[in-house]
Amino acid sequence: MPKLNRAQSSLRFIPPRYKPWVVQGSYIVLPLMLRLRLRPWLPAGIWPVTCPNPEVLADCFRQFQLGKIRLIMAFRHSQVDDPICLSYLFSRLVPRAARQRGFSLQRPLHSFFMYDRGMPLWAGRWLGWFFAAIGGIPVHRGRRLDLKAIKAVREQIMNAPLPITIAPEGATNGHGEVISDLEPGTAQLAYWAVEDLQKAGRTEQVLLLPVGLRYFYPRPDWAALNRLLGQLEADCGLPVQSFSAPATLDAKDYYPRLITLGQHLLSRMEQFYQRFYRIAPAPPAAEPAAPAAIAQRLGQVLDGALKVGEDFFGVPSTGTLVTRCRRLEEAGWSYIYREDIADLNQLSPVDRGLADWMAEAATLHLRHMRLVESFVAVSGHYVKDNPTFERFAETTLILFDLVERLKGTRVPRRPQLGTRQAVITLGEPINISDRWPAYAESRRTAKAAVEQLTTDMQAALAELIEAADRP
Repeated sequence: MPKLNRAQSSLRFIPPRYKPWVVQGSYIVLPLMLRLRLRPWLPAGIWPVTCPNPEVLADCFRQFQLGKIRLIMAFRHSQVDDPICLSYLFSRLVPRAARQRGFSLQRPLHSFFMYDRGMPLWAGRWLGWFFAAIGGIPVHRGRRLDLKAIKAVREQIMNAPLPITIAPEGATNGHGEVISDLEPGTAQLAYWAVEDLQKAGRTEQVLLLPVGLRYFYPRPDWAALNRLLGQLEADCGLPVQSFSAPATLDAKDYYPRLITLGQHLLSRMEQFYQRFYRIAPAPPAAEPAAPAAIAQRLGQVLDGALKVGEDFFGVPSTGTLVTRCRRLEEAGWSYIYREDIADLNQLSPVDRGLADWMAEAATLHLRHMRLVESFVAVSGHYVKDNPTFERFAETTLILFDLVERLKGTRVPRRPQLGTRQAVITLGEPINISDRWPAYAESRRTAKAAVEQLTTDMQAALAELIEAADRP
């Protein structure tokens, strides 16, 4: 990971360089990776990975390999573990479904995909090489138009030997049952694919397949949750309310602890931004612990945290929290990864010092954005509405990420709360070519068509998440 307190050279585009042998090699070790969820510091298994209707994707791959369609998969992306679960779907479940239906598919079954250009920055250069080798296309999420990424994606949708997978939410939100508002880019790319095929005189249809993904804890480990809550309470200077026999308790016993912890952190953040950044807190509520009051207070803190960065970088405070986070990230990168400097090594010591000074200041101000990024989908009622272990785990882990960030931990190391099972659900393919006439009529209808397709994807993904059954 680069030292972000020093100015860096501009971020270069990493073109996809697909190597089938890398995909095949990773598929060999995939079951072990899922069971152990290999991390340098902690195993956290995901097993099994199931899909009730893999034949839907098997049929799509068959049509793709026969040259009848070009395929875009829009998948629900809530956790960093999602890609390896999709890889298991491609490598194991879909080929098995094809054999059961009496046909075979060319291997390896895989997909090209888009990823955040920032990932290789914290994980290391090896990840950039690996992603390029398995068909990854990096995108600057904060740029209004990342022309290199758009050009590469359109080219791969047209000509790649594999389909394309895109996460239309644009980022993970840590919630298995809350889908963030979709960005319009996926729908626009789908219509551009139809346009590109028509200009090339090709007859393939463009299909968009919604893919849902949700995790369950088959054996909820309340003892692990108890330990994590105790750790967070200790980090916050609160009395540790650790239960002596956590296995005998249920959700109603944990909710007061979670609320107390959340309210304490919220109060500390309100005081911090009020004292040092003059951000006014939300008006006092009659019932401070009520979900509506918590949501209002949290919204005020998140808005204030973003304004700190926006004031520093001189960017507008408009749009959704997600839009503002992406805009701030790009502004911060422009201070750190200097596209305006041809060669940092040729700078005088004074100029280099000034460049490093601004990189350090930008890194510090981006920490406010990172705080908000973890909370874009957090509400005051998610756990109370349905106090399942999954919702407790998701919310507590988000609080863990916050505490680790405030402590200055560069890469938070999430604790294990038990083995998870992943359930992938496939929706009905949407034929984009059939919708093309409405899109092509005028600019006004094109915009409306993109908005309608985005709305339809949002609804389809929500239905898939709701339909996912606990194994």
